[in-house]
Amino acid sequence: MGENKIFFALFASYNRHYYAMKFLRFFGFFAIVGCAVSCNDTNHYYAEIPVNSAPDAPPVSGQFEKNVLVEDYTGTWCGNCTRVSYGIERVLDATDRAVVVAIHNGNDPYHFDDYMPLKNLISPDHDLELPQARLNRIINWLDPDTNTQDVLNLTSNNCGLGIAMTSTVSDNNIELDVNVKFAQNFSNLKLVVYVLEDHLVYPQVNYSTYYNGVHRVLDFEHNHVLRASLTHVLGNPISGTNFDQTVTTSFSVPVPADVSNAENMSFVAMVVDANNQAINARSAYPNESQAFQENP
Repeated sequence: MGENKIFFALFASYNRHYYAMKFLRFFGFFAIVGCAVSCNDTNHYYAEIPVNSAPDAPPVSGQFEKNVLVEDYTGTWCGNCTRVSYGIERVLDATDRAVVVAIHNGNDPYHFDDYMPLKNLISPDHDLELPQARLNRIINWLDPDTNTQDVLNLTSNNCGLGIAMTSTVSDNNIELDVNVKFAQNFSNLKLVVYVLEDHLVYPQVNYSTYYNGVHRVLDFEHNHVLRASLTHVLGNPISGTNFDQTVTTSFSVPVPADVSNAENMSFVAMVVDANNQAINARSAYPNESQAFQENP
């Protein structure tokens, strides 16, 4: 009788050990598979989470730095437009997250021919009074010469999409890839791509006290001058704008005829929503290959 008790006790112990080992093998297999997937993953299978775009929000892994778009509606003939030029210089001294576009119009050697859709976006029923500066395309930048904080407040460590450009410029031809990567699901987005030119020297009328207060600044350097748009100026629709996807738009075009020196070109790409508000923007120089401004 005692031998039977010993036998059954040993049998029960064996069963417990057997099923415990099966349990460990079962979950151990999935642990190994999970480790293999995560350890070999280079695509950041992070979860889609809301974006906190406050200027002081801590960076969230997988989201992108948010740059602010500054569009300066200006003219060499506009004496008060130097207030905006001065304000832009102060902004660029304060942050590297400002993307600037200067849109000249009127009796101006840098007049942008496709100006009207941009003007109508701001003032569809009346002439556009200058100076005029817009942030992220639709926000009025008030007091640009004294108020940089409104611009800085639109930058952030976090954005739901990022932009990276790669270009080659040679033999008077531009090969440009604009890549947009998404950390959120989006719809009804448009892509705008501009060609700009820097270091254009031409007299600027000046009614302000800036630039030594002279009425006509003979050697004024005009930068970020809009020379051509490779898309519609209000953007071309883009699709595939889903979480963890990357969309590439390629351009192969001659250097725009208005560009006087291709070495002084730059490119600006922005993604705007259905309300024409810029979600993010970025600038790039020719022959540059950018990485996404993605938080690690």
